[in-house]
Amino acid sequence: MRKLTLLGMLSMLVSVFGQTEKNKKQQDIESIKNMCGCYEVTFKYTETFAPEIDYEKHLDYTSGALEWAELIEDEDNKLSIQHLLLVNKDRVIKHWRQDWEYENQDVFYYDKDNTWKFKSLPKESVKGQWTQKVFQVDDSPRYSGSATWIHADGKHYWENKTDSPLPRREYTKRKDYNVMLRGNRHEIIESGWLHEQDNDKVIREDGQEDILLAQEKGYNVYTKVADEKCKPAKDWWANNTKFWSKVRNSWDDVYNRTGELTLLKSVNKQPLFMHFYELEKENAKRRDISSLLKKFITDKPVSDVEGR
Repeated sequence: MRKLTLLGMLSMLVSVFGQTEKNKKQQDIESIKNMCGCYEVTFKYTETFAPEIDYEKHLDYTSGALEWAELIEDEDNKLSIQHLLLVNKDRVIKHWRQDWEYENQDVFYYDKDNTWKFKSLPKESVKGQWTQKVFQVDDSPRYSGSATWIHADGKHYWENKTDSPLPRREYTKRKDYNVMLRGNRHEIIESGWLHEQDNDKVIREDGQEDILLAQEKGYNVYTKVADEKCKPAKDWWANNTKFWSKVRNSWDDVYNRTGELTLLKSVNKQPLFMHFYELEKENAKRRDISSLLKKFITDKPVSDVEGR
């Protein structure tokens, strides 16, 4: 009788733990989905600290935009959000994409010189965690990191630190560093969500320790507005979603690897996203997309980077 009682108690504890884990995962999913919709966004960055006394801090960066974030994949262990910028109210620019994968083991980490290292994480190290994978405007890799969503004291946030290429606001202007160690914090708030950043601007060379050039604070505020304001972006995506689905599938073939991936900065004097403009107009077949991607993949280091 005592044995049955102990087994019953163990079974009950397992059941309660499983239900708690399920409820936690549902909270995570709701937080991620809360980043979808139409937003007025303000971007603010300021350099805060430099270890060298003679370093001249760069000017603050501020900008704003109207952005549509659409949920394009909704699976039990994967959510994908495509971001679209609205310029001058009706001009649409395909922006970044973020994929969220539950207890995912396959990640990529930026090294330098447009090179990413693909790795597999131990199963036990990602239990209960979500990997955020961020992709550039042409769906090429940017950065990824794995961490746990936190729901406590009325707050809902996820934070991680990972290497990335230079941001688009700097990669054509700065040559004094080549890696950004990004401290990302995504927090859901009543008015929308925040993307808070604590970034290290790093000089990385083979066989040497990283050198910290400067640190910066980023504060991107996404304020929810009526979806109708983003109708041009919604319509644009509806008209182009099939093409970009083929692009993602073609990239998945590339990402199915371990080891390194190095991408050329340009082919025929044009970056990858420029080539996609023509393929998009033609609604190109997947084989043509895959053929283009192969032209950008190289075994040789690249001295410059693309960034968002």
